[in-house]
Amino acid sequence: MRRIIPLLSLACVLIISCKKDKTKVNSELSNNALERINTQIEYADKQLSGLLELAELKNKNPRTLEPDSTIYFIDSDKFDWTEGFFPGTSWYLYEGTGDEKWKKAASHFQSLFESHKDWAAYHDLGFVFNCSYGNGYRITNDSLYKNVLLEAATTLANRFDTRVGLIKSWDADRGWQAERGWQYPVIIDNMMNLELLFNATIMSGDQSYKNIAIAHADNTLANHYRSDNSSYHVVDYDSITGQVLSKETAQGYADESSWARGQAWGLYGFTMCYRYTKDEKYLNQAKKIATFILNSEDIPDDRIPYWDYDVEDKTNTPRDVSAAAVTVSALIELNTYTNGIYEDISNDMLNVLSSNKYRAKIGENKHFLLKHSVGSIPHNNEIDVPLNYADYYYIEALIRAKKYNTLNTL
Repeated sequence: MRRIIPLLSLACVLIISCKKDKTKVNSELSNNALERINTQIEYADKQLSGLLELAELKNKNPRTLEPDSTIYFIDSDKFDWTEGFFPGTSWYLYEGTGDEKWKKAASHFQSLFESHKDWAAYHDLGFVFNCSYGNGYRITNDSLYKNVLLEAATTLANRFDTRVGLIKSWDADRGWQAERGWQYPVIIDNMMNLELLFNATIMSGDQSYKNIAIAHADNTLANHYRSDNSSYHVVDYDSITGQVLSKETAQGYADESSWARGQAWGLYGFTMCYRYTKDEKYLNQAKKIATFILNSEDIPDDRIPYWDYDVEDKTNTPRDVSAAAVTVSALIELNTYTNGIYEDISNDMLNVLSSNKYRAKIGENKHFLLKHSVGSIPHNNEIDVPLNYADYYYIEALIRAKKYNTLNTL
């Protein structure tokens, strides 16, 4: 018995020592990651400061580059689903640097489209207002921003039809959508708009916003996903009975293909739904989507996907950096719900996006941060260009990674 006690004491000492060593290693890894992330944020600050100067001259939000390499600026009298990303990026840079110029820029450039909160013909109000005013309210708690968000959420909620149980994406009575013969099209992208509704319930106490978001998520989960957990882009419903009429694509390679950014929207959307509901089915779906994306035989070694996973001839096929940026931001949040099982992959993806292959050199790329994104190849639009939402989700990923490595939470 006398021999056992010293042995037990020694074992305890060794266990405590190992725990201390592991804690020390983890701390050192976090410190190294933080140093790298801070350097990447500083780089983004410097590069995007040039874009801010150009935007201030035009007094318009930048979106992308034209074929002649001039900047495409968004006219404020027209609704553009990407108009919230530049002020949203500015809010994140203010959060990451503390530089008041970014707070001023964010406030100003989001004010250019404030009136769009009442534009009922568009489903992208979540993209537009949650990324801009939503970040602004989170950071400043400004009640004026709250009011704008609630008005936008109400407008979005009015696109929900109880007979279908989903928010209608496009009004198919005009434009190229009218040529497709759709009645009630719902796109996977629409998952991203639900965050505005979840936040509206938190701000107002009105559960109807959250109920709509949950119904939309549940029906998307039921009808958008294939057995391999890849997603269709468009599901069209009968506007009276709510029955599924067709499953197609608009921006992907083919109806049965897996459009890269669509897979990223779904991953981000269901991860976000779990954050607000703690419903395990959303977390499980997010993990299944992550498995599809990360284990796909069609994803390149650096995990920056081709614009569609199922493009047959990948010779000179464009990558879509925007899809990778959305994916890595979602994975960082997913780490907080899964004991960090995606840490290595998300760190690797951030480092790849921060490499010279995908991140522009200071002063190049007309001061957009990331290169090589794709808007819509079927529409021959925005192919191998910078896009404001690629920059937004990349910066969001950096801010999330900084918080995760500091607090292990977002």
